[in-house]
Amino acid sequence: MICHSPTEIVAKPAFGALADRRGMKQTMLAGIALFTLASLVYPWVDPRLLLIVRFVQGVGAAALSAVSLALVGAYVLERRGRAYGIYNAIKGAGYVISPIVGGAIVLQSDFAAVFLAAAAVGAVAFALSLLLPEPEARPGALFDDDDALSLSGILSVVRRPSLWPWYAVIVVNMFFVGILFGFLPVRVYALGYDPLTTGVVLTVATASYLLIQPIAGVLADRLGAAPTIRLGLLLSGAGIILVPFVRDVPLILVSILAGLGIGTVWTNTDALVSNLAQAGQLGATMGVAGSFKELGDMLGPLLIGVLSEAFGLTAGFVVCGLLGLLSLALIRSRTAEQPIRPG
Repeated sequence: MICHSPTEIVAKPAFGALADRRGMKQTMLAGIALFTLASLVYPWVDPRLLLIVRFVQGVGAAALSAVSLALVGAYVLERRGRAYGIYNAIKGAGYVISPIVGGAIVLQSDFAAVFLAAAAVGAVAFALSLLLPEPEARPGALFDDDDALSLSGILSVVRRPSLWPWYAVIVVNMFFVGILFGFLPVRVYALGYDPLTTGVVLTVATASYLLIQPIAGVLADRLGAAPTIRLGLLLSGAGIILVPFVRDVPLILVSILAGLGIGTVWTNTDALVSNLAQAGQLGATMGVAGSFKELGDMLGPLLIGVLSEAFGLTAGFVVCGLLGLLSLALIRSRTAEQPIRPG
């Protein structure tokens, strides 16, 4: 994961704003092309340039991630929960499958072959993206030329009070992602489980996180995103707190509970933030939300790591779970949830 999170924190809002001004499809294609070219170059350059190659890959991946997320909101004006649920489940499955495929490639060939494989995948993605229609321009969809890509334009999205509770929830949920998938294996190892049992526990946690997202999206479309997110935070917070106190079948059930909660919050914060985006700022808004995801993804493992080192693994899980439950206070009211507005 070298360079991706720090790079994407900065690049996602920038590419989101660029997509709002220059076109979402064109911006995403540029990001895919940049990622593909960086991947293709690595086998032919000095291996010591890996850091630079990964940086460029991160920039391209930021464009793809931020703009594809915005495109879902641009294409789907109703039932966005279901649309984001399907999108995130497929995207999450890619995160699960790619390390397995990458490991197999390295075993059969060498490390450089992974970059060639990434370039091939990028080329296929580029070709498929050419078939996508450009979202129709809507009233207010263009920024003033001087403000389109400026820092002030992005900050206007960051400073919107209605978005701040959801940015905070996104960070907390990413804490839980890092904790569940980074430190659940530590807990399992401490229990002395064999590799098969360890694999079962981690697999069911991952499966619950992925499979719940389309279902949670449909539920949010019917009941509203805010109450569904509150339910997700309650489930994930309770699950994280209980992890260090159970073992065997109860540990599997608690892991499923946490996965269900995390997946529910992940999908429906995307849908809700896209609903709150002002006309002409959908790309920038989803880009900023993506930056907060990256921030939470970095800080979550760091926080539980520090707490666990100082007070033990149990304290780390409990404190982080309680932080998640406290975040419920940020969304006690439905006033922050607004109807879908064209972006």
